[in-house]
Amino acid sequence: MATAPVTVVPRLKLGSQGMEVSAQGLGCMGMSAFYGPPKPEHDMVALIHHAVAAGVTLLDSSDIYGPHTNEILLGKALLGGVRERVELATKFGISFADGKREVRGDPAYVRAACEGSLERLGVSCIDLYYQHRVDTRVPIEVTVGELKKLVEEGKIKYIGLSEASASTIRRAHAVHPITAVQMEWSLWSRDVEEDIIPTCRENLELELLLTAHLVEDSSLKEQNWLTHYQTRTSARIYLDFNQRVSRRMPRYLSVLMRWPQGKDAHHHNLPWLGFTIREAMFAPSLGQQKLKISTKMWEH
Repeated sequence: MATAPVTVVPRLKLGSQGMEVSAQGLGCMGMSAFYGPPKPEHDMVALIHHAVAAGVTLLDSSDIYGPHTNEILLGKALLGGVRERVELATKFGISFADGKREVRGDPAYVRAACEGSLERLGVSCIDLYYQHRVDTRVPIEVTVGELKKLVEEGKIKYIGLSEASASTIRRAHAVHPITAVQMEWSLWSRDVEEDIIPTCRENLELELLLTAHLVEDSSLKEQNWLTHYQTRTSARIYLDFNQRVSRRMPRYLSVLMRWPQGKDAHHHNLPWLGFTIREAMFAPSLGQQKLKISTKMWEH
């Protein structure tokens, strides 16, 4: 792995338990699933190494990405001393059995999922372990109770929730401190502003880790947005999401397409690039095999 340059990406603390991460993270989902076919392993390992060298050290995965193949890819990228330089986040809670999607949060599944992720990642401990989706059949106190045991056993360091309601976050936090909540917050998805953000900011001293999808392709035209970029087409549950995005995205893209070539997009210019994002999902969703990560957005 190349020698890292001077880090320009700021760092921040998540929650109240002492976890520190890069202010910009790398979501690895699109490398293996959901956004077209899996990308070449060599290129994706190189991308991860480039991100880490640039100071982007929070790496995000899930056992459902692939499934499993994204964690295996990430495990390969962590070899050669990279593991010691990153904060590793992955998730559990969504399984496919007999072709059916199921959300599970029962203690036996939580433990088995954690053991599976540890093996695929090739690590002894996961820094930040999220419940990817909340199992409404199992009280959140039961699920977090098992996660608390995993913390005590040294198999995970910090606990996170993904796509959880404000009341669920409060109940979970009462069992064990929740370090981060992962939700989408973008110009076209602002539901979290109603109660999730106030809950995280004012009541629990935990961090809202935000995801958004950064896209850049000057050849895109408004009229063929869906032809080039069918968001999350592999799952029927996202059909409504696709329709909402397709209605709103053209005007956002028009801003990007009018942006002068060679001019940096600082966070005070494009809010979805810096102002509202703590974790940016670099998904190669436009057929790009190689991505160039710019850290200039942090230079002021």
